[in-house]
Amino acid sequence: MEADNEQNEEYIEHPPISIGNLLDSRTSNLDDALNAKLEQAFHKQTMQVLLHDVAKIAIEHDPIDLAYAVTRLPPDSRIIVFENLPDLHAKTIFMIHTGRNTRSAIFKQLDDQTIKKLLENMPPDEAVWMLDDMSDRRSKRIIETIEPNKATRISELQKHDRHSAGRLMTNQYFAFHYNTTIGEVATQIRNNPGIDLTRRIFVLNDEGELAGYVAGRNLMVNPPYVPIRQVMRPVLHKVTADSSRDEVVDIVERYQIPALPVVDEEDRIVGVITYEDVVEAMEDIADETIATIAGTGESVSEHEPIFKRFAWRLPWLFVTVCSGLITATAMSYFSGSPWFYFVPFFVPLITGMSGNVGIQCSTILVRSMYTGELSAGTKGLAMRNEIAIGVLIGTFFGLFCGLVVYILNMFAVLEADPLVLGMTISFGVLGACLTATFLGTFSPFIFVRMKVDPAVASGPIVTAFNDVLSSLMFFLVARLVFSFFP
Repeated sequence: MEADNEQNEEYIEHPPISIGNLLDSRTSNLDDALNAKLEQAFHKQTMQVLLHDVAKIAIEHDPIDLAYAVTRLPPDSRIIVFENLPDLHAKTIFMIHTGRNTRSAIFKQLDDQTIKKLLENMPPDEAVWMLDDMSDRRSKRIIETIEPNKATRISELQKHDRHSAGRLMTNQYFAFHYNTTIGEVATQIRNNPGIDLTRRIFVLNDEGELAGYVAGRNLMVNPPYVPIRQVMRPVLHKVTADSSRDEVVDIVERYQIPALPVVDEEDRIVGVITYEDVVEAMEDIADETIATIAGTGESVSEHEPIFKRFAWRLPWLFVTVCSGLITATAMSYFSGSPWFYFVPFFVPLITGMSGNVGIQCSTILVRSMYTGELSAGTKGLAMRNEIAIGVLIGTFFGLFCGLVVYILNMFAVLEADPLVLGMTISFGVLGACLTATFLGTFSPFIFVRMKVDPAVASGPIVTAFNDVLSSLMFFLVARLVFSFFP
């Protein structure tokens, strides 16, 4: 309990943004105002006036805010904002916080020496992400010019996969032998102002293995002569460099760890993942998931030209086109049958109901997978619950829709037997909902087994399959009902 309290003291918990504030938050209003200033500056008649106004904006505003605002500008204009930032520190902050497309556009117009200065002015873990936005040839050429010690640190991080703990970690941290005193630790921290990670000081044993950690607060409240082994706490959670990004996010989010150690096979610490790095990883995961569910390859956080965004969405929508053509072919095949006379009127109802039911099932399960609520031991129960809910939904809305159609057809709306028509719609809705439920329930697990992002299960691929299968199920039900009640 004491450890939990100490851990919570290292945090400032931010309340979630309410739905009403999504479009009217302080940061969104700031982005709009700053973007309006930049657009006005870039519409000046002369280059001299333009540069004067842009330089004034760059001096008056935080480089982090500018990093977000420039994503709405054309790529060729972003370099102008960057070059007018007041100093190297502001330019470094700007490059760290802006998007990948902006960095790529700026790097194309910078010489190697300028990029070298930027990389040497930022932590190695941030420098790795910068180098990822360049060609391999240029990246290697620039690393060769960087100070050897820092170049080695960067190269070590580059060896790891983009979505692994090794890429998220920083190899700049404080770790001391457990006989080191608090005073000696404080001296080392003062002598290394470039290392910001002081919330947790890690403790090593005689073999160099990770033995524990000391919270930064303990360095201030204990006498300088006390060895850190007397105030250290055990490390309950750690990962290896090969651990996945999702595993890191899950651990840090669940246990609210401000600094997660990364160890090798011999339990020696090789890096630390900060809470800020995990937040960025969560944003990346969210962007990728939203894009996948929406059926697009475009970057959610970037403002790109209309034609490029069109090209990103186009391939996914071909799936929807193909499913529509398959449904139309099936309808034309059955169009000569007597029972098919009224079927087209209810196809939108069937596809709409089944589509929403399927999306609800798959989205709930995918969310549970990403939040860690769903495990191998509980997936069976989750699947049974979703199928039971699907049966209840199909039964309820099947009876409801059948009753409404029965009542309406008593007034000869479609000139068919009201009872037969009502039964057809009832069983059709039930069959379509059950089809969608099974597809939405099983597809996320099938995608996981295939090592494909389960968010695809909520995207246009499964939605398209759902429309085709539910329509065919409705045609089958209609044919069966009319064969029993001609």
